[in-house]
Amino acid sequence: MTPRRELYTLVGADLLSNLGTRISVVAIPWLVLETTGSPTRMGLVAAAETLPYMLSSALATPWADRFGVRRTSVFVDAASAAAMAVVALAPWLGFGTLLLLVAVAGGLRGIGDRVKHVLFKPAAERAGVPLLRLTSAYDGLARGMTLFGAVLGGLLIDWVGLTRAIWIDAATFAACALLIGVLVRPPAPDQPAPREPYLRALRGGFAYLRTDRTLLTMLVVVSASNMFANASVAVWIPLWVDQVLGDPAGFGLLLGVFSAGALLGNLLFTVFGTRLPGRAVFALGLAISGAPRLLALALSDDLVVALVVTFVSGIGIAAVNPLLGAALYQRVPGPLQTRVLGISGSVAFLGLPVGALLGGWSVAVLDLTPALLVMSVVCLVLTVVPLLFTRAPADRPAPVAPTPA
Repeated sequence: MTPRRELYTLVGADLLSNLGTRISVVAIPWLVLETTGSPTRMGLVAAAETLPYMLSSALATPWADRFGVRRTSVFVDAASAAAMAVVALAPWLGFGTLLLLVAVAGGLRGIGDRVKHVLFKPAAERAGVPLLRLTSAYDGLARGMTLFGAVLGGLLIDWVGLTRAIWIDAATFAACALLIGVLVRPPAPDQPAPREPYLRALRGGFAYLRTDRTLLTMLVVVSASNMFANASVAVWIPLWVDQVLGDPAGFGLLLGVFSAGALLGNLLFTVFGTRLPGRAVFALGLAISGAPRLLALALSDDLVVALVVTFVSGIGIAAVNPLLGAALYQRVPGPLQTRVLGISGSVAFLGLPVGALLGGWSVAVLDLTPALLVMSVVCLVLTVVPLLFTRAPADRPAPVAPTPA
């Protein structure tokens, strides 16, 4: 297999597992609702998956280095397939067992996502594909898969039933494990990962991230951006739609328009991104994607205005993840990539649960319109101002990996 085909296979396998995950995002809450009728238990299941995902992304990476990144990817995807197959039996196994299985699946998926992304860099280098173009194209495809998977999940429940829909999710993980296990054969790295005790290896990842202020700043502002994005989706936009439009279709329309803008932005950035100044584009993308959406909801009752601003915000967000991904690949030494990428993923996702709490608290204290006005200013301060005190986000060579004691 040619290097370029191997890269396409690796990215395609990862997107296939993402498709399965999107199906389960729809199917599992529906399973809980059908079997328990409890919204509280639906929330518990969501938390049971999210927390292990964040923890394993960071804490399991030293073991992945020791076991081998490719082998870890194959193993966790095969185990995820088995876990999801058993989830389909949850109505007969009880709610406690379902919580445990979902937690296991979330933990496996956290480490699986991180190690597959570590494989992207050497595969892109062998194929001669610029890293920024790869991260941009992948981000756009992943967003498209998110949209398609959510719709497909609902259709599959209607077409083949809830249990079979979850089995299809399991099959996507199995196919991903098979594709990477059979078709992806990366050469041995020039610098093998240091053989270190677990805690020393984990500390090494955190220590490196602390020394790179540019990367750390990028991760902090992306985490803040995720916080406001999740608050918008979980609280602010639904409330605005309910108070202004009174039609839940408007909620889906706003989310769909944002995703459409992001897809267009990804297409443009994939073509032109390598010619643009990274630092300025990163800051501009964050400035456009966050605060203007909140201001539009606070200052206007016109759906068309909200849709136009939301679409432009989607275009802005399209540059953020690719630039962050390229910076991680370019700045982090090869032997440290697994653990640093894992820790970075956890930091970036940390804003998601905080955002849901922030959205509810802000409205309870200030009411919706004042909350949107205040949070638009806070969003701009937290996501853009820190970047004014950092250097360019990428383009410097990664330093030599530290020698383990």
